[in-house]
Amino acid sequence: MVLLIIEIFIAVWVRDKFVRPYLGDFLVVILIYTFLMMISRISVVKGLFAVLLFSFAVEFFQLINIVKVLQYQPPKIVMIILGSSFSAWDLLAYFLGIVFTGLLEFLFSRNGFGRI
Repeated sequence: MVLLIIEIFIAVWVRDKFVRPYLGDFLVVILIYTFLMMISRISVVKGLFAVLLFSFAVEFFQLINIVKVLQYQPPKIVMIILGSSFSAWDLLAYFLGIVFTGLLEFLFSRNGFGRI
């Protein structure tokens, strides 16, 4: 819940050149991962890979401008999720967020708290 509140705060009130575009992307993969792990029983590695693949797919949809290709104007919330422009830096933020999450999972699993 804390991550969701932070993401909403960033999306609504932060208008800078670092926190919103990069820290927000870093945190969003952690948020998606925690949600996925909460509702499924997949392994940590599969969960990390699935979230990274999903995040990269969304970013590449921005690269090809999927909304224009499909000639469909989705609701505003979908446009917020999809974003509007491709950035290789976003891919790096997603990757670093997944690596960070994987490291946390590894550290906690060594103490008996996770499942890998």
